Amino acid sequence: MIKIRAGFLPLLDSAILIAAHEKGFAKGEGLELQLSRETSWANIRDRLSVGQLDVAQMLAPLPVAQNLGLSPLKNRIIVPFALGLGGNAITVSNEVFQKLHAIDRDCRQTPTRAGAALRQLVHQRLGPKLAFAVVHAFSSHAYELRYWLSACGIDPRHDVDITIVPPSLMADALTGGAIDGFCVGEPWNSVAVARESGTILTTKSAIWRSSPEKVLGVAEKWAEANAESVDALLLALHRTALWCQDPIHHSELADILSRDIYVGVSARALQSTLACQLPGLGVVPDFVCFADRAANFPWQSHALWFFSQMVRWNEIGFSAGAAEVARSTYRPDIYRRALAKAGVALPGGSSKVEGTLTLPTRLPALGGELVLGPDGFFDGRTFDPDQIESYISSFT
Repeated sequence: MIKIRAGFLPLLDSAILIAAHEKGFAKGEGLELQLSRETSWANIRDRLSVGQLDVAQMLAPLPVAQNLGLSPLKNRIIVPFALGLGGNAITVSNEVFQKLHAIDRDCRQTPTRAGAALRQLVHQRLGPKLAFAVVHAFSSHAYELRYWLSACGIDPRHDVDITIVPPSLMADALTGGAIDGFCVGEPWNSVAVARESGTILTTKSAIWRSSPEKVLGVAEKWAEANAESVDALLLALHRTALWCQDPIHHSELADILSRDIYVGVSARALQSTLACQLPGLGVVPDFVCFADRAANFPWQSHALWFFSQMVRWNEIGFSAGAAEVARSTYRPDIYRRALAKAGVALPGGSSKVEGTLTLPTRLPALGGELVLGPDGFFDGRTFDPDQIESYISSFT
């Protein structure tokens, strides 16, 4: 049995790694997953970089940032597998929501209406700026929040304050009044609602449908030295993702995740989120997806979108070399190598234009057929990974 040390944070989208261990999918491929619950994304990044972990659940943009030299450690991290789509939401304090509700009683109907109400509140506000928290500077949460705010006429650099709080502390920070809102993965939005300190305002799946969230980060040197183990792990995670996706298993999955060694919140709350039901919003289409829509394929266009946001927000300058570093962080070649032998339908390309599909769309694939989308951005924009500079310059 080959041992693989795997780090995770207490979040719903740690499900694939946890279930791979608990349900025997890893063992079936000759692997022993040694799971390690970590306290923050910085901790996961650092332990993976120095060799204390072999693989880890990671924020989708974080390996890109690391390889671009935006993190303190320089060991390359690659992404051969994605752990799903969606799963985040933006929650505000009940006090803030009451003010938004007074501006627009249906502000939660769309991200556009929520943003319009928030813009009015921000521009009329006297005193300190509203404080929003995200889980890491190089997180999908940070880029989604900024994207949404700016598209709604709120400058995230000047009109609000954005700070960093670990996921499991978000609800505590909101309850204690340290922040006015946050963007975080489930179940911590639902926890804030259950504590009667927060209201979910909008979701990641409404801002950018079928958008990337967490990935499997792997130290590149370890991956090169252990190619067979990487292939076996990806096959196990693929089978686990299919199991997690099936609603018939959601009750059991919620029970597993609810254990204190994993996520540590009630199974009932987790099961509701697995069914894409959020308190106050009801059923949210496509809120979280573990396997459908090629959810596990490491699209290089996702890596390049995150790179475009890093350039947009002046975290790095644009260059063709930097774009190539970002693109090559995501490794669809390893995904194909590991899963082709299992008869998995594989995309023919490694990138796609993001935001063009308004309906689920069937596409031919190597070894079968895939259904992709819908994948639209709420503001109607699209992202062509071959036109990054013009995309960035289109923002004012």
